[in-house]
Amino acid sequence: MSFVTSRDGTRIAYETLGSGPALILVDGALCYRASGPARPLAEQLKDRFTVYIYDRRGRGESGDTAPYSTEREVEDLQAIVAAAGGNSLVYGISSGGALALETANRTPGITRVFVYEAPFIVDGSRTLAPGYAEKMQRLIQSGQNGAALKHFMGTGVGLPGFMLFIMQFMPMWKNLKAIAPTLAYDTALTAPLQQSQPLSKSRWSGITAPAMIVGGTKSDNWMRNAQKAIAAVLPNASHAELEGQNHMVKPEAIAPMITEFMTR
Repeated sequence: MSFVTSRDGTRIAYETLGSGPALILVDGALCYRASGPARPLAEQLKDRFTVYIYDRRGRGESGDTAPYSTEREVEDLQAIVAAAGGNSLVYGISSGGALALETANRTPGITRVFVYEAPFIVDGSRTLAPGYAEKMQRLIQSGQNGAALKHFMGTGVGLPGFMLFIMQFMPMWKNLKAIAPTLAYDTALTAPLQQSQPLSKSRWSGITAPAMIVGGTKSDNWMRNAQKAIAAVLPNASHAELEGQNHMVKPEAIAPMITEFMTR
């Protein structure tokens, strides 16, 4: 394991697997190196790439410096790009895809970007409950980590109530509660683009690198529609769907698509 220091002094933990061109994996909500899809995916990709996996701020072994802003997370990812030699391929999933887009928009060293299911709501196919972001902030500020998790899983993700009830008795619930404060960070990244409004054509006009935007054929229509919309507003993007996959995409299913795009 290694560390980089972000612009605001926060130490960000990362490690590398494999050899080849640098490829940074950016996690979604509640995930980090020790818990989530990044490590299994890195194992699938390490024969072709030097894969960088890192703990986003506030998670795992990375630090956290107040106050938070999306700009700080962009600077964290830029620090990882610098550690990779100044040029890197980037893959982001879910809210990590949102972070990948924001960073690629202002980082020439990102030479290709692959996004899987950034959770934006860009049309009337879904409406997020009013005040979602504000409630998340209140719960976290008052230390109600469990309630914040339920708010995210229930209102944000849309899990049925019985599944939420069962999850509270699973061993992972304690670990999720510990990093629940970072849900405020993911909400800051995604909530502005979850208003059932079309994406601005200038939102990521700085991304001139080739981009691939992918959704799963088993995901809800609102999610699939969002990926098409992202690709449509990017200057140099393609859109595709991964057969038989949903938001919990299997590493072995998406790794070949990542490899094909990143090695063109």
